[in-house]
Amino acid sequence: MSQPAKPLLLGAIADDFTGATDLANNLVRAGMRVVQTIGVPAEPLAADVDAVVVALKSRTNPPAEAVAQSLAALRWLQDAGARQIYFKYCSTFDSRFASEPRGNIGPVTDALMDALGCDFSIATPAFPDNQRTVFKGYLFVGDVLLSESGMKDHPLTPMTDANLVRVLQAQTRRRVGLIDHTVVARGADAVRARMAELRAQGFGLAVVDAVSNDDLLRLGPALADLPLVTAGSGVAIALPANFGLSPSPQAAALPAASGLAAVVSGSCSQATQQQVRAFIDTGRPALALDALAVASDPASAVQRALDWAAPRLADGPVLIYSTAAPEQVRAVQDRLGVQAAGELMEGALAAAARGLVQAGVRRLVVAGGETSGACVQALGIAQMQIGAQIDPGVPWCHARLGAALAAGQGDGLHIALKSGNFGAPDFFTKAFEALA
Repeated sequence: MSQPAKPLLLGAIADDFTGATDLANNLVRAGMRVVQTIGVPAEPLAADVDAVVVALKSRTNPPAEAVAQSLAALRWLQDAGARQIYFKYCSTFDSRFASEPRGNIGPVTDALMDALGCDFSIATPAFPDNQRTVFKGYLFVGDVLLSESGMKDHPLTPMTDANLVRVLQAQTRRRVGLIDHTVVARGADAVRARMAELRAQGFGLAVVDAVSNDDLLRLGPALADLPLVTAGSGVAIALPANFGLSPSPQAAALPAASGLAAVVSGSCSQATQQQVRAFIDTGRPALALDALAVASDPASAVQRALDWAAPRLADGPVLIYSTAAPEQVRAVQDRLGVQAAGELMEGALAAAARGLVQAGVRRLVVAGGETSGACVQALGIAQMQIGAQIDPGVPWCHARLGAALAAGQGDGLHIALKSGNFGAPDFFTKAFEALA
């Protein structure tokens, strides 16, 4: 496996593709040059970078698979000389497999700590820019507890407990403590002292409160000596400074954009439902994929969608979506099964994305973590250079396309992978305006 020409400052392992992009976005904003790879890299990096984020599709895998994939990524990052490892999970702290309701965050964290010989780390999904805050160990989404937010109805990873100490303790064999807001408010020295105290008491992990970016910036210096940081993407804004870096426009520079534009949306989150409605309300063309029609004949359903899109692409972005309200999702799941329904629609949307790119789309927005993973794999993307932010947690990226997809229309694709929960209601239209 190819290694970078110089040692990495930071090596990150993300449990889904949009989460990886979210993390990379915050690192770029803070001055790091970042490449996101799709799985463990097998070819030379596309750019000279400070950090590599290895994107895995492990959030809803069986725990043993998630651990194996994460350890493979760790070995590559260690061989690349990474000075610190970052395990990135969702800002709603969710991960789950159908037969394992406890989740993957704890098992992966345990495995990484064992491999690194690490006796202590922290956990904080806080991302205040996207209204994810942690107070007294409880995770809030906006003004409500996680367990009262739309995440309670998530079709794959429903979250019904907002107490992160309790949630993480159920997943790990290490004792989980808390570094609360009163400690964080006193700064890095106080956080270091609290970590030392928890270590001495036999704790191996600590959930950390953060209700603002100032909290994350105070926390950052205290994490400089940890071999492993586990978190959402929020704390990433504070880590580049530990390596002597500061914000720079050059870190986000991408090639110029051109070509047709499209959106593929599979997320059923409340935020993405609003974005789909907002796109439709502007009068732009949008087509909903019918899950039962896809189940009956996937290839024909996708081809009908592509035939619908073909004459409309020249007039601006089009939207192909399976986004639906919770009751509609449950009805489909009752007919097809939860896992089968998800995989079916991911596959259809990925095939649609590939067909759109073959038709000349070179600016593509994908909404939904699982959908993004399926689309990136269908497009054969191995690496993405991370560019400027569209909305908190979502940047434009640039990827090279192989000859089979380039079709003489340029070998570069600008792509934005949006977590289902992220973005303002006008995100889909705003994204293309930002790239113009």
